[in-house]
Amino acid sequence: MTRITEQPSRYDHLETKSVDELVTLINNEDATVAVAIQKALPQVSLLIQAIVEKLRNGGRMFYLGAGSGGRLSVLDALELPTTYGIPKGIVNVILAGGVENLAEAPEEKEDDVQEVIDRLNAAQVSAKDIVIGISASGSTPFVLAGLLECGRKGVTTGCIVSNPGSAIAAAASLPVEVITGPEFITGSTRMKCGTAQKMLFDMISTTVMIQLGRVEGNSMVNVKLINDKITDRAVKMLMQKAGISGYEKAKAILLEHGSVKNAMTALGQNQH
Repeated sequence: MTRITEQPSRYDHLETKSVDELVTLINNEDATVAVAIQKALPQVSLLIQAIVEKLRNGGRMFYLGAGSGGRLSVLDALELPTTYGIPKGIVNVILAGGVENLAEAPEEKEDDVQEVIDRLNAAQVSAKDIVIGISASGSTPFVLAGLLECGRKGVTTGCIVSNPGSAIAAAASLPVEVITGPEFITGSTRMKCGTAQKMLFDMISTTVMIQLGRVEGNSMVNVKLINDKITDRAVKMLMQKAGISGYEKAKAILLEHGSVKNAMTALGQNQH
């Protein structure tokens, strides 16, 4: 396997460059990430279709990761119950070292292959579910061991990697290979690889939620009313969709039913 992510940066003597030069060069490199993802869109589409099928049939989705990629997947999964009103436990993360230790970033845990097997067993991951490994290198032991264990159990697997021909891609039934090239700082995969991972998480979770009917038109009609900002947004959404002119009237209806979608259903409105 060619570890492109570990190859020397295209730039050198960075300490001699000005702030203007550095931010321009980093921005130039970041601009290549979307192009790299575009090349992998057919793979991404296949993975998303599999996720949608599993979730529609009562299964769960698990991100499986370590390091910066695993931590980014936690951020994605945390926001979905609020944004789209899905029950907790539908989209999950198995993170090396544990999600509860997210801030401590125990990098040494990415080599702990027994931990991932224990966590998969504790979560009772089965063939109903889908597990997606996250590894910039494509060789993280924690992720590889997890995908191999899933394969033995007949669990559908995907992955997001940034090197071609990796062991993790070979272990996944639905691999996504986004080749972002050498990093601006040699080997610092929190940069372009991390940017690609974040973009892919957004793409995957948003598309899955739309396909599952959690979005109508272009609106978060199932958003949970957890604070004043979100409630205000939802009230205005309901006013626009239901043709209600009074803010307080719309707010009362919204709070009674708990979401824009439920309120629209109660009002007998066309929800599209």
